[in-house]
Amino acid sequence: MTVRFHTVAVDGTDIFYREAGDRSRPTILLLHGFPTASHMFRDLIPQLAADYHVIAPDLPGFGQSAMPARDAFAYTFDNLATVIDRFTEIVGLARFGIYVFDYGAPVGLRIAARHPERITAIITQNGNAYLEGVSEAFNPVQAYWADPSDANRAALRGFLAPETTLFQYTHGVSDAALVSPDGRTLDDAYLARPGNDEIQLDLLLDYASNVAAYGDFQAYFRTQRPPLLAVWGRNDPFFVPAGAEAFRRDLPRADIRFFDTGHFALETHAVEIGAAIREFLGRNIG
Repeated sequence: MTVRFHTVAVDGTDIFYREAGDRSRPTILLLHGFPTASHMFRDLIPQLAADYHVIAPDLPGFGQSAMPARDAFAYTFDNLATVIDRFTEIVGLARFGIYVFDYGAPVGLRIAARHPERITAIITQNGNAYLEGVSEAFNPVQAYWADPSDANRAALRGFLAPETTLFQYTHGVSDAALVSPDGRTLDDAYLARPGNDEIQLDLLLDYASNVAAYGDFQAYFRTQRPPLLAVWGRNDPFFVPAGAEAFRRDLPRADIRFFDTGHFALETHAVEIGAAIREFLGRNIG
């Protein structure tokens, strides 16, 4: 299994991505969350690449992709989705499944709703689309949505601290020694880049647009009926199990599987999640 690392210009924004597997096989687009990048898939890609073409970009402002200045690039989820949508066209993805996690969910689901004919399947790993899935951990963010004052913005800087990254990786994990420090250390390095804090705070403010879009995502599920697998860390402090169960309201045949781990489920259960994905995709897209 060989992973190749590329960068491509997408309408003036350089997007870094990882690619593995035979391009003649069905494609899976892996979309990461906050505060990480495509390196979160380092253990999953080998689980999928023998059977599928796998491609994992870094979102603008994350990882190795470009971090345009805020006065030149609006850091909204609509804009992130537009860039990744164009990315799929530029790299030649006509039809593909999506694996969405955390921030990757509102990005990927926007693309799916815009182009339902391109989407073969959805795997959501703690990628929420229902109010039931939003925990009380979002209360400080919701206060910022209601009143985007300097004080409420400043109150969210703790979300960008190394202690919070550590919490995201280890909360709900039965044995924290199972979680490699490599991923979170790299995430903290990306967050520490000059100006990245303001980008992340812009996105936390705009996250309200994702909640507002839940109804659109749910309408897409009902009308298009995409095959959907939810692989969920049941101990996630941010997106709770009720959010996974809610998919069955609009997709009664959704395959819902819980794992005894936290938000970053791939850190402890990449092999198990990889096996679930292969079985699910084998039944649904070959």
